[in-house]
Amino acid sequence: MNQTTMNPLGTESIGKLLRKFAIPSIIAMLVGSLYNMVDQLFIGNFVGPLGNGATNIQFPLSILNVSIALLCGIGAASTFNLAMGRGETEKAGYYIGNAVSLMLIGGLALTFITELFLEPILIGCGATENILPYAMEYSKICALGYPLFILSAGGAHIVRADGSPNMTMAINMTGAIINTILDFLFVAVFKWGMTGAAVATIIGQYVAGIMVLVYLTKFKTVPLHKEHFIPNFSMIENITALGLAPCINQIAMMLVQIVMNHVMGHYGAQSIYGSDIPITCAGIISKVNGICFSFVIGISQGLQPIISFNYGARNFDRVKKAFYLALKCAAVITFTSWACFQLFPRQIVSIFGSGDELYFEFCEKYFRIFLFGIFTAFFQPLASNFFTSIGKPQKGIFMSLTRQVLFLAPLIVVLPMIFGFKGVLFAGPIADALSFAICFILVRIEFKHPEFKNS
Repeated sequence: MNQTTMNPLGTESIGKLLRKFAIPSIIAMLVGSLYNMVDQLFIGNFVGPLGNGATNIQFPLSILNVSIALLCGIGAASTFNLAMGRGETEKAGYYIGNAVSLMLIGGLALTFITELFLEPILIGCGATENILPYAMEYSKICALGYPLFILSAGGAHIVRADGSPNMTMAINMTGAIINTILDFLFVAVFKWGMTGAAVATIIGQYVAGIMVLVYLTKFKTVPLHKEHFIPNFSMIENITALGLAPCINQIAMMLVQIVMNHVMGHYGAQSIYGSDIPITCAGIISKVNGICFSFVIGISQGLQPIISFNYGARNFDRVKKAFYLALKCAAVITFTSWACFQLFPRQIVSIFGSGDELYFEFCEKYFRIFLFGIFTAFFQPLASNFFTSIGKPQKGIFMSLTRQVLFLAPLIVVLPMIFGFKGVLFAGPIADALSFAICFILVRIEFKHPEFKNS
């Protein structure tokens, strides 16, 4: 009996499989987004806008952690599922073990670098004189949690690839629930401010990371042994090749966030809003938008094992059906989010604390203009992950660069020179439209290849 007939990824209905894998992935992504979101809720209401600005300055470091997690986690999940689809069970365990070792090594290195060069890093991320003390207090503690933060975020993909999406959800939910409860105690009750929020965050991350380690001792698909965790260059090369697209996408987001912080600070200082209001508002709104994309990326991640296995097993018709179904679901989500952002911007921002009229005025403009094109933004992450999942990482990498690097970053720099401060806001919808057009064309070309046309 071959792997296709034995594995439900090759036989169960696409809708059932997508629900099985995507819903826990969505919840896991939502919970991951809540790590920063919950901190902002408590900091905004009990510390103030400058504290919220500090979390925005620290956010590029969080994105960098996620980039390492995705490099190893999605890379391992893709290579693992492709290997299982081809019946290469001997290799599968090495992909998992090498990815775990790489995550821990990367997290320790990032902690060391951050603690050693914290102040220049935060200034480089756009911290103003007023925000820097808050960012220092928050970030020096958060850095201590990086190894297990990376392990929990990347390990979730490995657990899901092992056929345990509900366990993935449990790992992430446990960390977030602990973070939320401790945020309430440390920030709202004990009044520990930025320190309390940071301590709550890393405790949640440590618990989630330990849960991943415990799961690995009982891995279902293949038994994991000590030799699987010894770094092997050929295994790491394969893992990173297929994890590079989502990793680069996160790094691109980090770079855009840094550029945005600097541009907001520079042009904001020349406007009625000043430097601190735009930086604070941009941080809040990017994380609210992250809630929307938690759904889209969760669908994309849930799609990955279905696409990888069936492509490896040459079930091309099932690959197409799964991709199209995922597109429809993601399109509904982004359109619903677009409507909320256009209709209720002030109400959304008010959740994160109070501010003066200029603060709310800028937030409303940012929501309505910068996020105007998000109803098209669902296509790029799904297309990028699609190519990674079928073992074509170069195309996935290119697509991951389209919105952030090829379009958004240059537009953020150039448009303010022409239109002033509003040019920053116009960059968002233009980048969304251009990215959608390119990704749509490339996916359409791929589906014209013989294997898909004949399926």
